[in-house]
Amino acid sequence: MLQLFNSMGRKVEPFVPQDPDHVRMYVCGPTVYSYAHIGNARPAVVFDVLARVLRERHPHVTYARNITDVDDKIIAAAQAQDTTCDAIAARFAQAYHEDLAALGVSPPDLEPRATDHIPQMIALIQRLIAQGHAYAAQDHVLYEVASFAAYGRLSGADPQEMLAGARVEVASSKRDPRDFVLWKPSRPGQPGWDSPWGFGRPGWHIECSAMIAQHLGEDIDIHGGGIDLRFPHHENEIAQGTRARHWVHNGHVTVSGAKMSKSLGNVLRVRDLLADTPGEALRYALLSAHYRQPLDWTPKTTGASRAALDRLYGVLRDIRVNGAREGDKAQVHAPDLADVRSALEDDLNTPLALAALHGLAARARGETDPKRRIQLAAALRKAGGWLGLLQRDPSCWSRRGDLDTDRIDAIVAARSAARADGEWDRADALRRELDAMGIELEDAGNTSRWRVRA
Repeated sequence: MLQLFNSMGRKVEPFVPQDPDHVRMYVCGPTVYSYAHIGNARPAVVFDVLARVLRERHPHVTYARNITDVDDKIIAAAQAQDTTCDAIAARFAQAYHEDLAALGVSPPDLEPRATDHIPQMIALIQRLIAQGHAYAAQDHVLYEVASFAAYGRLSGADPQEMLAGARVEVASSKRDPRDFVLWKPSRPGQPGWDSPWGFGRPGWHIECSAMIAQHLGEDIDIHGGGIDLRFPHHENEIAQGTRARHWVHNGHVTVSGAKMSKSLGNVLRVRDLLADTPGEALRYALLSAHYRQPLDWTPKTTGASRAALDRLYGVLRDIRVNGAREGDKAQVHAPDLADVRSALEDDLNTPLALAALHGLAARARGETDPKRRIQLAAALRKAGGWLGLLQRDPSCWSRRGDLDTDRIDAIVAARSAARADGEWDRADALRRELDAMGIELEDAGNTSRWRVRA
């Protein structure tokens, strides 16, 4: 049974959906005002893996991840670049999609945008006012936190911590400093819509509640996002009426032990990292720590991930089926997948799942029965797919785009022939040629296997 840590209650619980035939999951997506950094990519990768695991267990999964395309940061970016908010949102939404595609993240089933749901937000705000949870004042509408007795249950924060951690917006009309904005006026030149409270735009928190209700219903199975969203964003969504059986949050990404920030100059943009690192290696790195724990990104992170993928792809490359370089058509035996499956079902333990992948690869590499080797390679490919890994043609995988795998194979074969004929000087010369290319060899009897040096 799949077990997940539930932030509501702060413990690991069995995942029991409302309808086993249709699982509903919503994850808070980006505010599209700039390029995504590696911290933004972590929830996208984590919940992509969770969606894959859910689809292995349930016949129908609806995974929604929104885009916030109206926000003060978007307005500021448009002003700074002398363009429109629509242009900024379109540009960076496209960049976000490109970056995630490079990381092997599958598109969600639904990707609602805030600006397409303004009527739903206005209707929800009206309902909250009618229920006594919100009030209008000075062209604003604010949620009255004191009206919701369970406020703070998700985060466990006390009132003072709530004040310190909240995005307290300037509004002299607030009855309580904890109250948060549902609707605010727009100045000339800013995006806005007509409403019962004047021309304005929604507050950030109301967006997700309205989109969830519209597309998934107010009661969903999983609501996810980064740990920074637990308070105040998700706390506020609950106050607005959103209900989820499981609240799932991933930890922060730090850089050499420090929080990413513009002031420190250590913000790692995904597309900058992609300039010299394959997207699959970045994905592997993002899965190398348990999703609930902080992930520290260091200068060694990408090299270690690429080397790990070199070893795994090397096994798939070496095991041929009917002249092909992969075992996709071979029968996969469920017991061979068990260790990876159990790790993922144990609160999405991706580090343990990656270790199980390497164990499976070692078994395949050491297997002497050709048929059994092919089965193990097929299982490695299948299990890797649950993590979004090992789905490329193994002969095309390399750490460097200019790696000529056909040439390497030819040199390795020539060296093996030289060794068999006792031409040791020629074999040594060929090995030096491979070494100069960054290729390491592993000799096992009459067989030689190669991998890219880490």
